[in-house]
Amino acid sequence: MTEHVTEHDYDVVVVGSGAAGFAAAITARLRGLTALVVEKTDRYGGSSALSGGAIWVPGNLHLDAAGLGDTYEKARAYLDATVGDRVPAERQDAYLRHGPRMVREFHERTEVRFMYTPGYSDYFPEALGGMAQGRSIEPQIMDLKRLGPHAATMRRAGLPTYGLTMTSYDFRFLNMVGRTWAGKRRALRVGLRAVGALAGRRKLLSLGEALIARMRYSLDRLGGDLWLSAPVAELLTEDGRVTGVRLDDGRTVRARSGVVLASGGFSHDQELREKHLPAPTSTAWTHASEGQTGDALRLGEELGAATDLLDKVWGAPSVCPPGEKPFFLVADRGIPGMVIVNAAGERYANEAAPYHEFVDRMYACDRPEATTVPSWLILDARSKARYIFAGLFPGQPFPKGWKDFVVEADTLADLSRRIDARGLEAAISRFNGFAEAGRDEDFGRGDSVYDRYYGDPTLKNPNLAPLDKGPFYAIPVHPGDIGTKGGLVTDPDARVLREDGTPIPGLYAAGNCSAAVMGETYPGPGATIGPAMAFAWAAVNTMAEERDAEAAG
Repeated sequence: MTEHVTEHDYDVVVVGSGAAGFAAAITARLRGLTALVVEKTDRYGGSSALSGGAIWVPGNLHLDAAGLGDTYEKARAYLDATVGDRVPAERQDAYLRHGPRMVREFHERTEVRFMYTPGYSDYFPEALGGMAQGRSIEPQIMDLKRLGPHAATMRRAGLPTYGLTMTSYDFRFLNMVGRTWAGKRRALRVGLRAVGALAGRRKLLSLGEALIARMRYSLDRLGGDLWLSAPVAELLTEDGRVTGVRLDDGRTVRARSGVVLASGGFSHDQELREKHLPAPTSTAWTHASEGQTGDALRLGEELGAATDLLDKVWGAPSVCPPGEKPFFLVADRGIPGMVIVNAAGERYANEAAPYHEFVDRMYACDRPEATTVPSWLILDARSKARYIFAGLFPGQPFPKGWKDFVVEADTLADLSRRIDARGLEAAISRFNGFAEAGRDEDFGRGDSVYDRYYGDPTLKNPNLAPLDKGPFYAIPVHPGDIGTKGGLVTDPDARVLREDGTPIPGLYAAGNCSAAVMGETYPGPGATIGPAMAFAWAAVNTMAEERDAEAAG
């Protein structure tokens, strides 16, 4: 081993400043351990700041308060039905134990606070143990100004909210502002919130921004440190144990208890994408923060760490206008009067399916004579005028920069010629018949409680309406992602494992740099961030227990 002069000493060093990284550092301070977070970029928050901020944690205190009757047994049955045996049972069990305890401790001892999102169902609510009422909780709104000088360096999502602060629960109703009284009442409520914030000179945050702001505020109050623009070049070891990190600028930091890797996946590394992910694939389609280039994966592999699930992403069907950030189609695929077709103009999936599952279908159905990468999203003028789509309010024109991106035609016949989709007219004629009858006989769109969450409750089937009013629009859709889900293999306490199953002493991983506990699926809203926080919490608890055991002799 090369000798280094240690410039800084901490008990816990955390690599990455998303939800997993902050959860590790906050837990360290709650256990009386000194903690440092090192962030590669000049902004903290990672992909968590860009996300919806929700966490999926069965059996948490907020679900109990709502009287949902969730139990360990019910959640375990659901994971059996969704994750199955793709991930060791002991890791799944550990998550069901760690998650609720983490949520409760943060609620009671920090400013990391959540609230239940009523009715946002599990992604497979009809599966054994699934819950139609949902298990998702989202961050409480927070005033950015509470962060003081730290506000300037927080990563911002830049969502098209037009000055409004809205939760995911708000958006469900706002999406129907032109269709329901509930939508209009919610719009008034959100508007009054904006007026109140303006009058009180507050800068309100919701979703992932609120989560990260609450975590940064909590860490600051607890006395943890954060360094920006501090990429890690090497993990330091002594006698096979990870003892710290060396940064790109030569500084070294000793970690007496351990190092937690929490720096995300490899979404922004084209070479790694082409090596591991299904083709075609592109960094242009990802919603992950720009620092996610596989650093933790490489650091772990250099020490012999095992890896898994490297061929999987957290899928996000996306509209990717040239020169702009991709737009994640979540609610947009649940609205009526819209279909998604392959290059031949044929439907191939339930458009309203959970986004991760839809991306899997895009790749599974791709074939040379009828590619699904990209697919075409077809929308008619009535739905464009009725619903929020791609961040645009009902009836709002497409941006001028989308002129050559969105294909528009007065008739379906003309549209099919313009996009060279010979089967489009027949496919939409068949779909329109299903819409009139209220039942999608091909793919069951609208059958699931999840599908209907973003649908129009005024219709017989909330997700179905005919496409029969021109002009018609065709928009390319790509198989984007919110992050890769493969990475370092860990045990139930988040210790990084070698190929032979033994832990690498002093090294832990959580979040998207670790192989997902959810395996190849995505059970519910927040099933990325929930495990990231829970296993980061578990990692530091393991360190604290080891410290206490050593102190006891």
